[in-house]
Amino acid sequence: MALVERLFRTKPTDQIVAEGGHGEGGELRRTMSLWQLTLFSVGATLGTGIFVILGQAVPKAGPAVVLAFVLAAITALFSALSYAELAGTIPVSGSSYSYAYATLGEIVAWVCGWCLMLEYAVSVAAVAVGWGEYLNTFLQGAFGWTLPAAITHSPGDQGGVVNLTAILIVVLATWLLLRGASESATANSIFVLIKVAVLAFFCVVAFTAFQSGNFANFAPMGAAGITAAAAQVFFSYIGFDAASTAGEEAKNPRRDLPLAIILSLAVVTVIYVLVALAAIGAMPWTDFDPDSTEASLALIVDLATGATWPGLIVSFGAVIAIASVVITVLYGQTRILFAMSRDGLIPKVFQRVDPRRQVPVANTLIVCVFVAVLAGLVPLGQLAEATSIGTLFAFTIVNIGVLVLRRTRPDLPRTFRTPLFPITPILGVIFCVLLMYELAWVTWVAFLLWTGVGLVAYFLYGFGHSRLNEGSVR
Repeated sequence: MALVERLFRTKPTDQIVAEGGHGEGGELRRTMSLWQLTLFSVGATLGTGIFVILGQAVPKAGPAVVLAFVLAAITALFSALSYAELAGTIPVSGSSYSYAYATLGEIVAWVCGWCLMLEYAVSVAAVAVGWGEYLNTFLQGAFGWTLPAAITHSPGDQGGVVNLTAILIVVLATWLLLRGASESATANSIFVLIKVAVLAFFCVVAFTAFQSGNFANFAPMGAAGITAAAAQVFFSYIGFDAASTAGEEAKNPRRDLPLAIILSLAVVTVIYVLVALAAIGAMPWTDFDPDSTEASLALIVDLATGATWPGLIVSFGAVIAIASVVITVLYGQTRILFAMSRDGLIPKVFQRVDPRRQVPVANTLIVCVFVAVLAGLVPLGQLAEATSIGTLFAFTIVNIGVLVLRRTRPDLPRTFRTPLFPITPILGVIFCVLLMYELAWVTWVAFLLWTGVGLVAYFLYGFGHSRLNEGSVR
């Protein structure tokens, strides 16, 4: 077989689905319900974004930031619909990696999986780093004391030595994941319900101070301001695809995965719009300070009540929000590595399933150590921002995958079909490419360097060990 043919050889969809749930030494356990899957995606999406991004976006769009959240949701919806179709058609753990393998070939799937390794690992490390800061904000308001900078910051950052708080939240999340998919899903559901309750509390309090006059000059920066804010808040929607990584642990994946993806995006959009309406109604948009975004929601409820305890509750919600994101993103990372290992592209250790716990224990521990070291010892800086390009690349691949699979395998049973085909996935590709184009040059440099390293790794190991290709090492 010619080199190009090997590189772009696709894995039969039926084979991908048939291998689902099976790893070396055991099988994954199907325990996750539609409710848990939906909250899984909500947990991955509804992180600190709304606590931070609102303060950054309001100065760009004014009260029209409400429309910016809706526009961003519509943009995300195009890709979410494509994810929903492929998740129902190919219900496995690999998410966009597996979808790319079935539609565009091994080399594209490898690049997609490789980019997700960076995006998941660095993003969860960055979120874990922020956990210590939010924890200190809560401790300061509640008890008047904070943890020392030496253990809440990375080396070289404001007197940091080792970020023990970041390591702690990663270890706690790993402990939950090792207990089993059902147990970690239950814990995530509790965390998600708490942070939704906190945001509902914010809305109730903020609406008591609602002033309709704050919306008088609705779009002071015009359409350009709305689109600029929408491009920024789009990244607070990333995470709706988390349910697709649970394809092999869902009770009824073909029915529940598409529903969970769409429902989670709808839930998050409603929450974002309500929070934006309440925030602008309670505080004039000109009072939002883009340099002190972390405290914007807490400040609003404090001003609305003339007390400090409401702000403490909001700060507590941010702490819980981060814990939920760490659990769901770590889970997604391990399941994508599980699928890649099963295909032979990375070592077998990542697909070994503990027969008693029915989870990939070694895989989870390796990811925990890597992320903990990254979060505790490495100043991430702009690298954390660079992870967004990996997500947009994966979204693009999924949208293209829907177009390809409809053409190559129209006979496949599909429990969900993307409406207005092919317009919807084409718009998904266009919007993702436009957002990638708007990213800073340093983001592109990091993306291209990481991709280059990934291609070297593929030809040194994955190409020869691929179970799909002839002459593979099994």
